[in-house]
Amino acid sequence: MSVKLSVNLNKVALIRNSRDTTIPSVTEAAITCIDSGAQGITVHPRPDMRHIRPSDVYELAELLARKEYKDIEFNIEGNPYAGPEDNGYPGFMELVQQVCPHQCTLVPDDPTQLTSDHGWNLSGESNQLNPRVEELQQHNIRVSLFMDPIEKQIELAAFLGVNR
Repeated sequence: MSVKLSVNLNKVALIRNSRDTTIPSVTEAAITCIDSGAQGITVHPRPDMRHIRPSDVYELAELLARKEYKDIEFNIEGNPYAGPEDNGYPGFMELVQQVCPHQCTLVPDDPTQLTSDHGWNLSGESNQLNPRVEELQQHNIRVSLFMDPIEKQIELAAFLGVNR
């Protein structure tokens, strides 16, 4: 398996959102990354929408559906238990299934966390997580887990049937 560069665009969205404007454009940043050699685009939409917003996800999915970007992977990261919010966030699983990215990386982050700082503890979580993994795979979405480098946890991830 060769290593591929997928650029996370969350900080571009954070800067844009802090200015309450449309600049810088997440979509334009994606084009710049691809033109510079990136083979993938990654986003992590959160329920509080402090970074990537659902509209960014839809626009990036539309961009990456173009013929000239057919080889560029789209990866959406997030917590599969994050549900819909009053602010317009549709819920993580709903958002992912609406756009069907190449890959979905499931992350066990709490809505109040500033950044993702730990992986899944599958010893107690695998029974709850398994239906989410299967649901994504039924939509032909490759599933990856955000994991800590703990051998027993990696073995449990393999048992779950995730792709990465």
